[in-house]
Amino acid sequence: MNSYLITFTLLSLLLLALSPNQSLASSSRNYKDDTNAFSVPRYSRYVKDACNVTRYQQLCLRTLWPFTIVAKNNSSKWARAGVAVTITDTKRILRLLLKARNSSAVGKRERIALSDCRELFVDSLDNLYKSLSVLRNLDADEFQQQMSDLATWLSAALTDEDTCLDGFEETMSKSLTVRMIKRKATRSMHLCSNALALTNKLAYDGL
Repeated sequence: MNSYLITFTLLSLLLLALSPNQSLASSSRNYKDDTNAFSVPRYSRYVKDACNVTRYQQLCLRTLWPFTIVAKNNSSKWARAGVAVTITDTKRILRLLLKARNSSAVGKRERIALSDCRELFVDSLDNLYKSLSVLRNLDADEFQQQMSDLATWLSAALTDEDTCLDGFEETMSKSLTVRMIKRKATRSMHLCSNALALTNKLAYDGL
């Protein structure tokens, strides 16, 4: 088995390990996904095909359909779009975390969890930016190494966001602010999972 197949296998195992039935088991982090709940125009079969490989297909369709005309059936463009959308959402979460951490509505333990979560999302954002940079400069001669780097960085980003949510679970907080952050952080993690799946497809399809 070559390193490409090993990378593909590891990515698939990671996505399964972070499934809603395990790390997202609690009701506050549970995400009901129903692709049919979002109506995609008939001409958008490209985004349907792209999102077919993702775990959170409804979210994928909602966030990526604007890229249909540009991406069409290009796996590298869909992977780039997936990472770009995740970056935008992660930056939004970071702003919310900073605001929530300074709020008087949260207790000491919650504030610590918010601070730890923000550090994890900062690290996640760094890995996402590195991934986007590689996706913007794909090279056939370096493709295998680039896919290996992407697997490392996106996996790390996904793990960071999952670790943030684990920290909130330990606080057992009933704060509305913390519950809102958890809900939005979960969405961001789902986006990251989709980005990883789209990159996985790119590794399989090649340039």
